[in-house]
Amino acid sequence: MKRAPKRPKPRRSKRAATRRRGLMFVLSSPSGAGKTTLTRLLLDRVLRMRLSISATTRPRRRSEVESVHYYFVDPKRFSAMRKAGELMEWAKVHGKYYGTPKAPVERALKAGTDMLFDIDWQGALQLYRKARPDVVSIFILPPSIDELRKRLARRAEDDAKTIRKRLANALEEIGHWKEYDYVLVNKDLNRSFSDLRAIVASERARRERKSPTFRTRKEIEAAQRLKRTRQPRLRAFVRSLQEDL
Repeated sequence: MKRAPKRPKPRRSKRAATRRRGLMFVLSSPSGAGKTTLTRLLLDRVLRMRLSISATTRPRRRSEVESVHYYFVDPKRFSAMRKAGELMEWAKVHGKYYGTPKAPVERALKAGTDMLFDIDWQGALQLYRKARPDVVSIFILPPSIDELRKRLARRAEDDAKTIRKRLANALEEIGHWKEYDYVLVNKDLNRSFSDLRAIVASERARRERKSPTFRTRKEIEAAQRLKRTRQPRLRAFVRSLQEDL
């Protein structure tokens, strides 16, 4: 009796075999430093990057869309998500809860897509504990406290009491700059975006372990100058910001 011929094993495509795991790019800053605008620019102009959408218990602003900017949930639902282990990280910020749903992030990382996190220092530290090799953290500072006040007022989305609270919280938030891989001072939006794009290119090249192109080598050099440990004047600059608050 003849044996049935063995079926050939399916070939893995070269693309699937070489697909890298995605990275988690964390952007943090005090309110008004320009983080949201820079996040939007990265998503619009950098390929293979998605925004991690957070769940929050705060009210939706007029300009925000459900499931696009946030998942708006009540405190009871947020507590249930936290207790069930459905959140990668969570924190209480300005009296409201924020957290990152785990499942969509993990699916994206396995598919090789980089995720962009718009979260505070508390969330960043939780991600460090759970997945430090996948995390690239960037802290964005305002050029001055006076400029921070002006930006918060120009947004016209918060009342005077909320703006005062955000400025008060900025003192603690700025104090955590030392816990981040990179630090940017957002004096000029175009320059800051160029710096962010250089950081993304540099970290992707490190993860992919490929010989960089001439352009990527230039971006790697630019990113190295933005590392927290390569900026000796940062400490004095941050101290001046804290003294002005």
